[in-house]
Amino acid sequence: MLRIHFTVDDFTRVRFAPRPSPVPELHAALMMLGAPHEELLFGRWRGRLSRALPAAAGPLADLVPGGVAPRFLDVLGGTREEGFALIRASRPEFVRSELERVYAGGGRVPSWVHALHSGDARAWNTLDRAQAAAYETVLAPVWPMVQDLHRAEFTRHALTVAEQGLGVALTHAAPGSRLRDGVWEWPGVTGVPGGRDVRLDGRGLVLLPTFHWRGGPLVQDLPGHPVVLAYPAGRGLPLAPDGDGTREEALTGVLGRTRAELLRALDEARTTTGLARRLGVSNATASAHAQALRAAGLITTTRTGRSVHHARTPLGALLIDPLGPS
Repeated sequence: MLRIHFTVDDFTRVRFAPRPSPVPELHAALMMLGAPHEELLFGRWRGRLSRALPAAAGPLADLVPGGVAPRFLDVLGGTREEGFALIRASRPEFVRSELERVYAGGGRVPSWVHALHSGDARAWNTLDRAQAAAYETVLAPVWPMVQDLHRAEFTRHALTVAEQGLGVALTHAAPGSRLRDGVWEWPGVTGVPGGRDVRLDGRGLVLLPTFHWRGGPLVQDLPGHPVVLAYPAGRGLPLAPDGDGTREEALTGVLGRTRAELLRALDEARTTTGLARRLGVSNATASAHAQALRAAGLITTTRTGRSVHHARTPLGALLIDPLGPS
């Protein structure tokens, strides 16, 4: 079991990552490539990507001997380049100690890892090229889908916090978990006798959904930084590029087809009659769906004379427009 201990201050410092972060999502996907479980669902996905990965991505495997990764890879960042810059900015003594930790069990250490341990610039370039090659093969083709899924997860979380409170939102992120006496308990975390305890100690918590990893929660716990909890989210199926329909699929999965179409139709304020004509439904049907979206805080309705106009709220726009630059 994973136990996350909150102080009173920590409950005011819980935040949801506003957009997906390429580096942890990439690392989650690479871990899923090597994971043995759910072969029925992920077998073909693993086979396809394993064949497609270029040789330039090979050095990434050298950093995880025995499946244990160095913690200096635990960064966020809005782009892959920004994430790698954060990795590259790690303190040299931290890089050295983490490489020594993951290779403590013995085994041959590749020459480029020796060079990375010494801070050699060429070794950092090797890691940058490996990460870029893996990103282009594994993540870039499905990144628009990841953005759509993250946006939908962000909106679900925001609505749950607004309607039911933070405690419910936390436990909804992890079905089967519970929050009691300031401790968030996640069942099913294996590999650590007696479970694992993470103490926030006023640093706060960042929730980061990941759409590739299907195992337990992934915790980034670095001294002096907020704890980042990456948790499995989304549809639980391998992501695959599917053209221009990814955003529409994500919206439909969250809202249902008609309500998703109604929200997209509000690129400008429209009357109930205008929405009904746009969607090809009756005025009563358009009004009922608009009422449901309004109750969820996704649209507003105003009356001017005899006309009723509907418009998206800022929260509703999160399902349509990107959350800033990707």
